[in-house]
Amino acid sequence: MQARRRLLKMHFESGVGHIGGNLSSLDAIMVLLHEFVMEKDTFVLSKGHSAGALYTTLWSLGRLSDADLRTFHKDGTVLSGHTPVAALPGVPFATGSLGHGLSLAAGTALGFRFKQSSGTVFCLTSDGEWQEGSTWEAMIFASHHRLSNLKVFIDHNELQGFGKTATVASMSPLWDKIKGFNAHLQIVDGHNLDDIRRATNVETDSVSIIVLKTRKGHGISFMEDRMEWHYLPLSKQQYDEASAQLSIR
Repeated sequence: MQARRRLLKMHFESGVGHIGGNLSSLDAIMVLLHEFVMEKDTFVLSKGHSAGALYTTLWSLGRLSDADLRTFHKDGTVLSGHTPVAALPGVPFATGSLGHGLSLAAGTALGFRFKQSSGTVFCLTSDGEWQEGSTWEAMIFASHHRLSNLKVFIDHNELQGFGKTATVASMSPLWDKIKGFNAHLQIVDGHNLDDIRRATNVETDSVSIIVLKTRKGHGISFMEDRMEWHYLPLSKQQYDEASAQLSIR
């Protein structure tokens, strides 16, 4: 809850949106960076809109300060609305437009193999970006090369910028399409930390795909499963109400 409260404060103070998708992905990012992503590994946030969740997690690890977070989305900041390139330790790629992160992650995983590195690449995607052709091309590549050192997570909150993913460009259920690849597929509760841990711990001989069934705006009653929180910033009244809900929880 502390990280969730800090995320809301950062977004409120900066007056920017994309809060819903940050709340749907925060649990997974926290588990991965706190417990799994080691120095030899790489984490790729393909879902660039969730930069706030990544920055908050880095804050919780002591890698960013409160003063750093107060610069979020400000002029001259390195904490931009989408992750920047070569500005933060442990953030290897800029990911703004969706659909590029899986390609970058798959290429990194193959590079690790060539270098005989024991590192693992963890990549968090949104469900909406699986409507992008580049994501499927990356999946073909990863499957063909049997990249067992690549773990792909899908923040499956079923909402995107213009509505439900099933309405905008239906591929529901997404996991049925992924089953056609040579990949190890798991479907878990993306807000159950133990489920995320168990799925991440599974070792496979091919690329691992973990579908995280999540809720946009998770933890805030007036945000959950509401498409408008893909965009809206918080008013003072909404911020106070959301903070009160998290304090009770």
